[in-house]
Amino acid sequence: MAARKSGARKTRLMKKIKQQSSVPAWIIMKTKKKVRTNPKQRAWRRTDVEVG
Repeated sequence: MAARKSGARKTRLMKKIKQQSSVPAWIIMKTKKKVRTNPKQRAWRRTDVEVG
């Protein structure tokens, strides 16, 4: 990937990185283990990040 990215593209990539995080432990405990996985999590190889 190119080192020089536009500011808007960096912002979109940062949003995708934040969405990639797993569910916090306190939420798993709060929901009595009903919520365990993040539905928006994606595999880096299988799915493409379309940020332009």
